[in-house]
Amino acid sequence: MKLKKNLIRFILVFGLLIIPTSTVLAQDPDGGDVVLFGQNYTVKSGDTLNGAIAVFGGNVMIEEDAKVNGDIILFGGNLMINGDIDGDIALIGGNITISGEIDGDIVLIGGQANLTSTALVDGNIAMIGGNLDREEGAEITGDVTYNAPPGINRPNVPDVSNAPNMPNQPFGGPNMNYRFDNPLWEIGGAFGRALVVAAIGMLLMLFLQPQLARAGDAMVTQPLIAGGFGLLALIVAPIAIVIMAVTILLIPVALIVAFLIPLAWLFGMVALGQEVGERFTKAINQTWAPVLATGFGTFLLVLLTSLVGIVPCFGWIGEAIVNLVALGGVAMTWFGTRSASRSITPIEPPTNA
Repeated sequence: MKLKKNLIRFILVFGLLIIPTSTVLAQDPDGGDVVLFGQNYTVKSGDTLNGAIAVFGGNVMIEEDAKVNGDIILFGGNLMINGDIDGDIALIGGNITISGEIDGDIVLIGGQANLTSTALVDGNIAMIGGNLDREEGAEITGDVTYNAPPGINRPNVPDVSNAPNMPNQPFGGPNMNYRFDNPLWEIGGAFGRALVVAAIGMLLMLFLQPQLARAGDAMVTQPLIAGGFGLLALIVAPIAIVIMAVTILLIPVALIVAFLIPLAWLFGMVALGQEVGERFTKAINQTWAPVLATGFGTFLLVLLTSLVGIVPCFGWIGEAIVNLVALGGVAMTWFGTRSASRSITPIEPPTNA
């Protein structure tokens, strides 16, 4: 389905925040992606922007006769479109007003969409916890989907006269429970989890900054090795816990090891979030306090991986890779107490005197 594939494109826009490129803050309307944090952005009348727009905590205005050839993603702001958009739009926690033309899909999470009489949306609209206000004359060529579960078409059952009575089901028969998951709950859980981990990360940054730096450096410089260490830890740790639990004297040790696994993951996500925060501040040419940069980077990392994990079928793969790298980086450096280069020491051949 086109809409599901475009959701992946929205997620890729987040990658602009963690990859320091020269086009991250391109303000030239003739080309380049635009990523802004806490600022407003306007494409003026007559201008054409050939690139994506990602704005966090700001407003975006596309004036009349202006055009954007790229996707737009907006967090917690207002988007007003009077011109033309050739791309997809994702709006999270904000409002959008459309008076121009959009050649693409729209995903709205927890906000309000207003389509005036001159609006034309040549694509689909997906609403998750949002509202759509459509004036007379507004056109939508695709489907409008809300977060309610899809209906099930039931076949018509012909009337049967003198049908025999079915015997009562014996006690203990199977109990069929049907449950529909609301995507809004999953997205809300991702935001809450990201906030909690970010708060813990800011606290750890106050006391364990050198250790976090060593673990983060190991993940960035040796991601494949870190992922291998993380996978090995997930395989060996449960086996070791079971073996130690069999022996009564080692049960306390088994409990400690079981507690260290989630603790190592938490430490690793904060260390990797520190790297993300540093790259983000460099990309926007600003200097933040290390605690603030780590908190924001951790929040962004956990939120992104959680949202990727929500994607059906294959989303768990990306989330698992990040978790393995985070866990392995901590295992390589022993919670950042030593550098990664010392974790694997090559054996030098003996020299003849």
